[in-house]
Amino acid sequence: MFGQSKLGAICYYVNDIDKTEAFYRDALGLAIQRMEGEDGDWLIAQTANEVELLFFKQESRPGNTPIIVFDLPDGGIDDVVAALSEKGVTIVTPVSHAPGGWSAEIADPDHHQISMYQSEAVPRTLK
Repeated sequence: MFGQSKLGAICYYVNDIDKTEAFYRDALGLAIQRMEGEDGDWLIAQTANEVELLFFKQESRPGNTPIIVFDLPDGGIDDVVAALSEKGVTIVTPVSHAPGGWSAEIADPDHHQISMYQSEAVPRTLK
């Protein structure tokens, strides 16, 4: 049934829309659009492959929303994690070996994990 469908959006429940907006805009560099709704403002972020990240204010607990994975096709996972750490982002799992490459996990303000993956075919650092 869904075999021919593209993934369109990933929804997150967050406790604080303002903190979430600042984190995804300032720390991760995503373009965030604030939308007005009947139940309050919500956020939308477009990724490079056109999958939308949607953020709605609602009680949030780690585990009640999905983990997203950003592919780093140009490499530099060590540099990306170091830059995020310098911005005060919580590093949950430092760069470590993953099947066919490397991965690392960070946490957003609601402690949802965000993963990064890089193929072992590209350099780990951009230096």
